[in-house]
Amino acid sequence: MPRTDFDITVPDLSGKRAVVTGASDGIGLGIATRLAAAAAEVLLPVRNPRKGEAALDAIRAQVPEANVSLRTLDLSSLASVAALGRTLLAEDRPIHLLVNNAGVMTPPERQTTADGYELQFGTNHLGHFALVAHLLPLLRAGRARVTSQISVAANRNAVNWDDLHWERSYDGMRLQPVEDRVRPLRQGTRPPQRSR
Repeated sequence: MPRTDFDITVPDLSGKRAVVTGASDGIGLGIATRLAAAAAEVLLPVRNPRKGEAALDAIRAQVPEANVSLRTLDLSSLASVAALGRTLLAEDRPIHLLVNNAGVMTPPERQTTADGYELQFGTNHLGHFALVAHLLPLLRAGRARVTSQISVAANRNAVNWDDLHWERSYDGMRLQPVEDRVRPLRQGTRPPQRSR
């Protein structure tokens, strides 16, 4: 199937500060580029500085006047999430947009975060949940819009409450849709519902 390029109308975001996780490539990079084109100041919290620098170059190639910068963030480490929170709180500037886009998808074997949680659940859900909590004063000050990406796989499977960290029966393909169903819960929204 051929890929269709499209542009989304975004209002002028001059004076607005946006944070986009997972913006070093893929959809996150596209979102960050579009926000920069709308004149937002865009922060890219990244785990890999080399990929982050390449993303900045790519954004500036498309939007020469872009106001973009890197911050350090590893969502699989709650200490790293807290450190970014402290950094941004010290900058004391309201955040107007937060896009929780970063994520781990279907590692072939069970892995854990620095804090001992299953990697997908710990990174995609707990890491972003903690990030929102740390940034809450800045999000409130900016009357922020917070968006979390989920995949179409969210309609498959259910949360395995008896083995939430998949310690007894890991299956990365089954866990990804579960993580996508749980992610909206942290924002007080409902996950997608299956049609019956």
